[in-house]
Amino acid sequence: MMKQLLKFFIAPLIMIASANAAEVIVAVAANFTAPMQKIAPLFEKDTGHKAILSFGSTGAFYAQIKNGGPFQVFLSADDETPLKLEREGYAVGGTRFTYATGKLVLWSKQQGFVDEKAEVLRSNNFQKIAIANPKLAPYGAAAIETINKLGLMQALQPKFVQGENIAQTFQFVNTENAQLGFVALSQVFSDGKITQGSGWIVPNNLHNPIQQDAVVLTAGQNNPAVSALIQYIKSDKAKVIIKSFGYDL
Repeated sequence: MMKQLLKFFIAPLIMIASANAAEVIVAVAANFTAPMQKIAPLFEKDTGHKAILSFGSTGAFYAQIKNGGPFQVFLSADDETPLKLEREGYAVGGTRFTYATGKLVLWSKQQGFVDEKAEVLRSNNFQKIAIANPKLAPYGAAAIETINKLGLMQALQPKFVQGENIAQTFQFVNTENAQLGFVALSQVFSDGKITQGSGWIVPNNLHNPIQQDAVVLTAGQNNPAVSALIQYIKSDKAKVIIKSFGYDL
């Protein structure tokens, strides 16, 4: 009898929760792939809402959003693109916030190949170095700034292999098609350390801050899952995950 009563009361509650659940379509900068893949299922478990994720370069997402892409929230790899979208009427004013500050790392899959002072860059002991397209990917722009600050552009430019985004750039190095490359620290970092190979975390004074902003896009207005996701990304639970991949907050 008790089981029947529980079913009688619980079934309507499940139906109500299901009816209130919504989906949010999220454009996610490629460097934030791993953290967001951890955050999204927790968000669904805790709120009932579902985040549908698409990963790519910030520049490419900017073009897609302007051309009617279906995205409702944009997690950018910089702070300029969300501001630009807001000024152009594609994002909701007052919704921008910094969700993470990224870090750049010179990384090789080979253990011991990249030294603590990045002298490998001056050694000429490699054939190719991967960077992300600086016109589309803020991490690529930061890599170019770093190389210029080090005075190595003339020496390194002939060795460049360019990825469309930071995910492709990482693949070039991970498959050893390039002996080393500038990638996002989050791609090779977990539990307080670089998880494989060797790397040099680029000092902040060698490039402009990689301040990563999120913004609600006009297509996301009045969607309860959008506001729920924004609040979730700001939560302590999400911040712990973000910091675990080497980001500053």
